[in-house]
Amino acid sequence: MKFRKKPLEIEAEHFTEENKNRVFNWMAGNRVAGFEGDAPIIKFMTIHGDIAVARIGDWVVKDSAPGTYYPVKPGVFAKTYEAVE
Repeated sequence: MKFRKKPLEIEAEHFTEENKNRVFNWMAGNRVAGFEGDAPIIKFMTIHGDIAVARIGDWVVKDSAPGTYYPVKPGVFAKTYEAVE
């Protein structure tokens, strides 16, 4: 059998050096800004109750439960999602 992923609109922000503060402020719920070495990161809760880490270059995607998100690597994001006009 074959299956197709249904089209689904999501909210996401690209976590970059230039907009790291905007991404942090966009996120609701429990999140913590920090550093790995000199690189900024954001730690946050996933829908499964796990702690996830977004690193510079990652996309942060809003999940279905309020205040939950998940990180997506740039290559995976580019293959999985396209912009909605």
